[in-house]
Amino acid sequence: MTDVMMVISTFPDIETARQIGTVLIERQLAACVNLVLGVESIYRWQGAVERSEEVLAIFKTRGDLAGDLEGVLQELHPYDVPEIIRIWPGSVSIPYAKWVMEEVRTQ
Repeated sequence: MTDVMMVISTFPDIETARQIGTVLIERQLAACVNLVLGVESIYRWQGAVERSEEVLAIFKTRGDLAGDLEGVLQELHPYDVPEIIRIWPGSVSIPYAKWVMEEVRTQ
C-alpha cells in the first residue's frame, strides 16, 4: 500500500497555512498536514533576488487525489505562483498508509 503521496507548499504566514490546511482536511483531500515554522526562502522573483520567512506545509494524501488537492490549493493560495510539489515517498509504513487511505475521500 504505497499510494500515499506528499504534497509540499509554502505560505506567507501561519494563519494562511492553517486556514488552507484546515480546508483541505475538512474536504478530505488530505489526511494530515504538517506546518513547519521558520523556513527562510531565498529565490529569484521578477528578476530580483528575494528573501522571506515562510511556513512550509507537508500534506499527506492519496496519489489519485493529488490533482484535486492541487486544484483547491491553487484556488485558495495567496501567491501568484504557489509552490506545489508532489513527492512519492520511497516507503510508507503499512499502518500509516492504511490510515491515510481511510481519512481521505474516495473518488
